[in-house]
Amino acid sequence: MTEHDAQHTAERDQTHKEASEDQPQHAVQESGDAVSTDVTTAGVPEAAIPELVIISGMSGAGRSTAAKCLEDLGWFVVDNLPPALIPTMVELGARSQGNVARIAVVVDVRGRRFFDNLRESLADLDTRGVTRRIVFLESSDEALVRRFESVRRPHPLQGDGRIVDGIAAERELLRELRGDADLVIDTSSLNVHELRAKMDARFAGEEEPELRATVMSFGFKYGLPVDADLVADMRFLPNPHWVPELRPYTGVHEEVAAYVFNQPGAKEFLDRYAELLRLIAAGYRREGKRYVTIAIGCTGGKHRSVAMSEKLAARLAAEGVETVVVHRDMGRE
Repeated sequence: MTEHDAQHTAERDQTHKEASEDQPQHAVQESGDAVSTDVTTAGVPEAAIPELVIISGMSGAGRSTAAKCLEDLGWFVVDNLPPALIPTMVELGARSQGNVARIAVVVDVRGRRFFDNLRESLADLDTRGVTRRIVFLESSDEALVRRFESVRRPHPLQGDGRIVDGIAAERELLRELRGDADLVIDTSSLNVHELRAKMDARFAGEEEPELRATVMSFGFKYGLPVDADLVADMRFLPNPHWVPELRPYTGVHEEVAAYVFNQPGAKEFLDRYAELLRLIAAGYRREGKRYVTIAIGCTGGKHRSVAMSEKLAARLAAEGVETVVVHRDMGRE
């Protein structure tokens, strides 16, 4: 190579070097194609962030059954994860390139030394724009005591006290979380199959509706539904129980429904309450609350509350709200 050729080659190499320094850096696949290494701040595209459900509630109320149901539906389930690690779990799911699109995390008092971190973790998730829901499993003291005694295991918070002492301590610890829950399921009178059916009804669908409503009739003499978000009292209407020809029937029968809605104030209540629910439903959607339980009560849960629940559910369904009707106490008399 002549001196002139060497100088020319050196100048060409220097030009190529300077040009490469002015260009964006790329990673090169084995095929030789350039792939940009630019990433979002979070490390993954926003669309890759998985959906999150947090399962919590009273010990013995069915958290494990609820978690198993979601696992059977294809969710990635983590049991007893310390709350401080929930954002990390979501981030790992986001890096899975869509392989972990839905995560369910069970949080309970077994990890009570980490429980104070839960609210901080929830705030972190909200900041990241993570779609998250809280499912809270509730049950009566009597049902919980019966379940713990049947398996002959102590309550995790009872210490040297009684089972009821542990239940009371747990209720106090979980009070705020229950208030923040998107879905509260009372399992006092549910068996395993019925709880699974409730979970399937809310999570098995391919497309999540904007709002799902359960309209539940009940009798005040049997107690208020503990999982109710809203409660209305139909005892301001005359009771068909005192009409001998109507007493054997229920509010699903046309004769009883006609009697109830011919009473002063019945139709007005239905119209105004439905209007109020439209306002509340809009607020629930804005706040990300997807489930609401509307309890309609009368004395025995047989006539007035049943008739009003049927009409109200039909009104909500006509307005595009996916609605389920439950008559909790009908048939108990």
